[in-house]
Amino acid sequence: MTESFTDFKIVSLSTADEERFGVRTAKAFRITKEKLPQVLQFCEEHKVIFLIARCFVDDLSTVHALEGEGFRLMDTLCYWQLDLTLPSLSFPVNPLIKIRPVQINEAEKIKALARRAFQGYISHYHADERLDPVLCDEVYADWAWRSCVSREVAHEVLAAEWEGRLAGFATVRLNGPEKGEGLLSGVDPDFRNTGIHKALLSARAEWCKNQGAARIIQSTQITNLIALRNWRALGFEPACHYYTFHKWFDE
Repeated sequence: MTESFTDFKIVSLSTADEERFGVRTAKAFRITKEKLPQVLQFCEEHKVIFLIARCFVDDLSTVHALEGEGFRLMDTLCYWQLDLTLPSLSFPVNPLIKIRPVQINEAEKIKALARRAFQGYISHYHADERLDPVLCDEVYADWAWRSCVSREVAHEVLAAEWEGRLAGFATVRLNGPEKGEGLLSGVDPDFRNTGIHKALLSARAEWCKNQGAARIIQSTQITNLIALRNWRALGFEPACHYYTFHKWFDE
């Protein structure tokens, strides 16, 4: 349920975060101790104020190097995967829940739903006391909206309806011919504990399988126990874990 870093180079500017929080922001993905000087030089050259960096949780030499440079741990991100080639794989269907593609004219409705679903959600943004929590909520609302209007963000957005009411959504894309990625999903608070989250996960996996993908990956914070339980129930298994660090260069 957190925004994917998999499209980024080792380090790059984040225009969306800069526009939202009003400071020059960069993101570094799969940072290592050896690449840390390159990342810091990039930030100096581009006058970066706020850096978001991720490294593997078992790369302790990098963790210690980041701590030595004043980085602060904000969250732990779990990636899980599902083998879509398993002969026993099945996707449960609840007849009360209708899953369908989102229409482009529903982008604002999906944005409003995401705003409700993620209000106060504890992400690495919310964990940083320097960031306005209201603006942190908007990260997910804006991401959901962009997923509806741009194929560069998501290849498909699925909606869940309960008795004709829009109750949840899930976004998905293909990272290659054989691998899909579930990016963002949310359920309206009025419809929690109804099975909608599982239905969306199943539909997203089925969509990837229909596109020819052999597996699907998705990620969330280690504290999101409800999502992790649902993933396990559907056959997902842990793949890898990352720490998310923040560094403010004006401190």
